[in-house]
Parts: sequence; structure tokens; C-alpha cells
Amino acid sequence: MTTSTSAVTEVTASDAVNPAHTATEVADVVAVATTTAVATSDQPATTSTAPTATPNQLARKLLKKLQTDFSVFDEHLPLAIGIDKQLQKKMPELDRKVLRIALGIHTNSVRYLFNAAKAQKRVDLEGKEVDAITEEHRTHASGILRERSKKNADARKLKANAERIQKQEAEAERQRQDKLNQLAAKFART
Repeated sequence: MTTSTSAVTEVTASDAVNPAHTATEVADVVAVATTTAVATSDQPATTSTAPTATPNQLARKLLKKLQTDFSVFDEHLPLAIGIDKQLQKKMPELDRKVLRIALGIHTNSVRYLFNAAKAQKRVDLEGKEVDAITEEHRTHASGILRERSKKNADARKLKANAERIQKQEAEAERQRQDKLNQLAAKFART
């Protein structure tokens, strides 16, 4: 009889977007579950075939957990450079790739960028100020916010223009149909 162990993370797509999970459940998802498959001489080892979550889904769950565990994430305060290393020390079970994706999502959020553009200091996990935000980083955050704002304004203009054109076409079609009905009525009388 042989024993084999394989790492499996079992998460469904609906779990990835369910906000009702507790921090403990999220931690259970982030921690890699192991399953042991026992094989006999006439039976091969088997592994779980349950669907696994994508790294982005796991990162979003991790971000929700970080927001409940650390107020600096919930308040979107500018984080200290190297915060990923601090998190790895506090939570060694975290997958580095998932952590980096979660931090990327967090630091590219509008609230975080807005705070980074206005703040003077970065904070650690406990909320203590650790170092100053450089003018370059504040300018970068402001630039990203301006670009997004411009992009959103352009998208709104395009949508409004498309709706206006659609209304004009619908009105032109209605007028055309009215004229056809008038002509049909006129020639039907004669």
C-alpha cells in the first residue's frame, strides 16, 4: 500500500464573490488544503477534481481578509514600501503570488490612490508612520487618478453620444413611418 499527498485548494467560483464568508473561512481558503490519497496494489492514487479558484479570486478573498484584520487596509492608507514582506512574516501560509495580486488590487484602488496623493507619510501594518511619501509617488498617484478620470469622462461622452444618435435614428424612423402611414391613408381614400 502506497500513500501520496498532493496540495489542493478547493474553492468554487460562487465562493470567490460571496461576501458572507468570515475571516476564518477566508483563511481556510487561502491556506492550502492537503488531501491524502491511499492506493492499494490494484488501485491507483486519486486526487481531488474539484474546481480551483483563480489567483485573482483568491487575491480578492485575501484582500477582504486583510481589510478585516488590518485597519490600514480598510482605511486605504498609504502602505510602507515592503509591506508584502511584513505580511509574509505575520502570515507565512500566504501564497506570494496571491499576496502580490491582492496588494496590486488594493494599491490601484481609487481610494488608495487618492490617499497616497494627499498623504505625507506611509504606514506599517499597525498604522504607525514609518517613512515619508516622496513627491514622485504623490505625483504618480495624482497622474493615475487624472488619467482614470479623463478615461471615465471620455467613456461617458461616447455613451451619451451613442444614446443621442440612437434617439435621433429612432425619431427619424418614427417620422418616416408616420409619412408612410399618411401616404398610405391618402392613397387609400382615392
